[in-house]
Amino acid sequence: MRTLLNTLFVLSENAYLSLDGENVVVLKEDGSSSRFPLHTLESILCFSYKGASPALMGACAQRGICLSFYSPRGKFYCQTSGETHGNVLLRREQFRRADSPLCCRDLACSFLTGKIYNARWVLERTARDHALRVDVDGLKAVSRSLDTAVKSLSQQPDTDALRGIEGAAASQYFSVFDHLILQNKADFFFHGRSRRPPLDKMNALLSFVYTLLASDCAAALRGVGLDPYVGFLHTDRSGRASLALDLMEELRPVLGDRFALTLVNSRTIRPNQFEIQDSGAIFLNEAGRKATLAAWQEKKRDTLTHPFLREKIPWGLAPYLQALLLARHLRGDLDAYPPFLWK
Repeated sequence: MRTLLNTLFVLSENAYLSLDGENVVVLKEDGSSSRFPLHTLESILCFSYKGASPALMGACAQRGICLSFYSPRGKFYCQTSGETHGNVLLRREQFRRADSPLCCRDLACSFLTGKIYNARWVLERTARDHALRVDVDGLKAVSRSLDTAVKSLSQQPDTDALRGIEGAAASQYFSVFDHLILQNKADFFFHGRSRRPPLDKMNALLSFVYTLLASDCAAALRGVGLDPYVGFLHTDRSGRASLALDLMEELRPVLGDRFALTLVNSRTIRPNQFEIQDSGAIFLNEAGRKATLAAWQEKKRDTLTHPFLREKIPWGLAPYLQALLLARHLRGDLDAYPPFLWK
């Protein structure tokens, strides 16, 4: 269990939540338990199979505590809330800001600051750790360009201009992405981003990993009461979780790209775990998807220090904490949304 931002995260998959007086009790499979006063909590995110007692759900509803249920892998199930739960006010504020070009520009600037900053440090980390195996000068040159792009974001007049900066930065970043692939170069190469459909194994792996990350971001947003379909950087489109795509931008390089590269460089993913269709499209086969999903769950258990909260957390909680910070900003508790800046 972790308590961050007045939110209780229950990560033990066999834990059961119950009510004792004014406390939520988390009972684990080995018989041990932990107690947390309800008055100190704004929300509870439960990633357990066993769930919670009706008494606790009722107490949370009465006190305005949002109790959200997920599978241990992070799939959003549902949440309980009372008649006066503030999520409707939060969503109305989200919709108001999504209709404001100025608010959209400011939030889009934060998302893209995180994305380009983190992309730069992916390159810097590779140049540092594998100096004898990569084109250090090429990586450093792109890193300097990305640094310039980050600094120029705050000077852009609107969201369209920000998208232009992001597009140019992404093109530069992916121009040297092939240098980050250190193993199986004959089978895993990268000559440019291809989507719908992916046309090589590395693009196929990236697309699948991005889908996993987007799903986790959408689940995180639902859990804090935001609508994942109403974004600020990505425009509204039927069936597209635009806010989830906004939120994942800053996590794309450090969680998505680095994870995919690790799978290839550690030989966890093999060339025979892909299938080539008659159209030329390439996708992970069933064995490849299973291997990627298993490694994804392990990756989410790895820990890091959150750059804004300065607390040690599992990687899997990063989307949830960013969603909480975004909700706090929209409610007026934070002057600005703090992007996830990894180094």
